[in-house]
Amino acid sequence: MKELFLNKLSIVNYRNLTGSDFNLNNNINCFIGNNGVGKTNALDAIHFLAMGKSYTNSISSQNINHDASFSMIEGIFDKDGKSLQIQCHLERDGKKTIKRNRKAYKKIADHVGLIPVVVISPTDIDLISEGSLVRRKFLDRTISQSDKNYLNNLVTYHRILQQRNALLKHFSSTNSFDKDTLSTYNEKLVQFGNPIHEARKTFIKTFHPLFHNRYQFISGNHEPVSVSYDSKLVDSSFETLLEESLQKDRMLQYTSVGPHKDDLRFQINDFAIKKFGSQGQQKTFLIALKLAQFDIIRNHMNVLPILLLDDIFDKLDDSRVMQIINLVNEDSFGQLFVTDTNKERTENMIKETAQSYSIFNL
Repeated sequence: MKELFLNKLSIVNYRNLTGSDFNLNNNINCFIGNNGVGKTNALDAIHFLAMGKSYTNSISSQNINHDASFSMIEGIFDKDGKSLQIQCHLERDGKKTIKRNRKAYKKIADHVGLIPVVVISPTDIDLISEGSLVRRKFLDRTISQSDKNYLNNLVTYHRILQQRNALLKHFSSTNSFDKDTLSTYNEKLVQFGNPIHEARKTFIKTFHPLFHNRYQFISGNHEPVSVSYDSKLVDSSFETLLEESLQKDRMLQYTSVGPHKDDLRFQINDFAIKKFGSQGQQKTFLIALKLAQFDIIRNHMNVLPILLLDDIFDKLDDSRVMQIINLVNEDSFGQLFVTDTNKERTENMIKETAQSYSIFNL
């Protein structure tokens, strides 16, 4: 198993962190401080280095400090014994540059997967409470970290989708219709959409048993749970779906079928966990979901992802926190980053792991 560590982190003008430098521990790192001092921002900066985007705000320019014209994040990583310098530079006009060992990427998508990362945070509840877009993003981010072809297909698919939607709007505004031009876009959507669908089907088959095992461990073998893939492409070909939805798409002026409408179904005791799961069951479900994400990335990439635990001690009851501590002790996790408002609580928890740690007071 390859090892991955972030050794040094430098942050300039990233939200309220105007100038921060951290020399980090290979095992556990804790950012401690009151609400609003920038603990989550420090974790988000690490996520930006890994994924080329924030996990809390997708508009990069909005992550620049209000009083600054740019933001810079730099990380020195050790990956399997080799040093990696990653720099992210954000400008107010929206320009974003990511460099690997001082060489800028032509496409930021080429960077995804180099530094695998998993985040567990209070906003994970959106996976249950919000619409299908949030769950598709979880699906896409997980698969993309270990499958370059999937990410490239996804980027191309969404570009063609935008073009097809623009064409449908043009038909409506000009009261016209060109079947041949639309067929060209349909063929391209099918070309890139089918591999996305197949990759998601394969992913869920591998992911579900990992998730189920995690849930049963944390809950103490309680109720049955499941994660399943919800897609119209399971029962019909994409070509057929596009043909059948033509009149509806012309009326709506956008494409109403395809992988961009897929969803994940979360169930407990064969019912939707959103409606029938208790708050505690939902929290356990989400932690199991993220730990299974960690497992599948680790297994596919043969590397231990960096694990970011944002404010989880404050939001979970003691029994679930101890289950996570036990997992850290028993399992092969890599480098951990933790945020908390309570230094004493965090230190007592971390000491239970008998691993080395560093605490940073923000």
